[in-house]
Amino acid sequence: MPYETVSFTNKKDVRVVDIRTDTITKPTPAMRKVMAVAEVGDSVFGEDPTVNELERRCAELMGKEDAVYLPSGTMCNLIAIMVYCNKHGTEFIAGDRSHTFLYEQGGAAVLAGVQCSLIPNNPDGTFSLDLVKERIRVNTDFHEPSTALIIVENTHNMCGGKVLPLEWLDSLAQIAQQYDVPIHMDGARLMHAVVQSGISAKRIARDMESVFFCLSKGLACPMGSVLCGKKSFITQAKRLRKMLGGGVRQVGIIAAAGLLALDEMIDRLQIDHDHVYQIAKAIDSMESKIFRVDLSSVQTNILMISLDTRVVTAKQVLQKLAMVSETDEVKVSVQAGAPSPSVIRLVLHWEITSDDVRCAIDKIKMVMKEVQSEILIS
Repeated sequence: MPYETVSFTNKKDVRVVDIRTDTITKPTPAMRKVMAVAEVGDSVFGEDPTVNELERRCAELMGKEDAVYLPSGTMCNLIAIMVYCNKHGTEFIAGDRSHTFLYEQGGAAVLAGVQCSLIPNNPDGTFSLDLVKERIRVNTDFHEPSTALIIVENTHNMCGGKVLPLEWLDSLAQIAQQYDVPIHMDGARLMHAVVQSGISAKRIARDMESVFFCLSKGLACPMGSVLCGKKSFITQAKRLRKMLGGGVRQVGIIAAAGLLALDEMIDRLQIDHDHVYQIAKAIDSMESKIFRVDLSSVQTNILMISLDTRVVTAKQVLQKLAMVSETDEVKVSVQAGAPSPSVIRLVLHWEITSDDVRCAIDKIKMVMKEVQSEILIS
């Protein structure tokens, strides 16, 4: 099924807790102030001082030579694929639950002419290193494509915001170096990994040929991701940015929010992690056989709730969470998402307060009890 969300309620006196995703975040008041006075120029010509400073700081943060500010993470992934897989008959390796494969409309195939070799993701976002060795194809005969890239995702979106273990990344890097295949990291929520693990972004990205992270998710900026790598890589990336229509002119107005986010929004991600754990713990305490969470696997700002679809589907739960009737004791509309019929996905962000979390817990518990009572009645 496609990724589903439900947005509902125009009723007065109803509290809306929107935790469908962290892409819905609005800029903070402080961001709006710095955006209003940002110094700007033509960024395509390299003349926007605010963009230049953002790129410099992000490259330094990732331990890379250079960086380019792009409109979206999807464009970051596509450009990386286009740079590394620049010959006909190449492919890249990625997890079967990766954003690149699931949620980017097959752009690598449509726009870059590159096929993807899929490896099943493990629950922690990793994939089998033995399978990587089997799948890498170098010095092939004329029947086969050759492997030009490996893509990893950190944190892993569809594996519940898991942080990739550093030991696994190091082992993967050794294999990649052995076969001279670069690794690109989709680090859309990399800063969550940094906060959860206590390991610097520079260390996490050390063996990645390229890496990007989003400013527009948990860091709350209105737009943008920053792609980092070697100078030669970024030079090619900028050429492709122009081809794909991603060159934005006086974009320093928005990049100013990114600079502020680097200073003020990274450390506070721990609040979102704590909020997710509170919700997970509350669900776990209900000891339900219909709604289940794995407390031991909750790490960052994403929570996956598993459902017994013999009793209720994700779509039904989304509707129950969002709707508020006159007789409901809990006047809260919780808006969530569902990547499959058996999973509800909650994503916490800076606009969700402690009070919102308490209200969301009350509504979730109410829905859980309602579903349980419907079973007893039937």
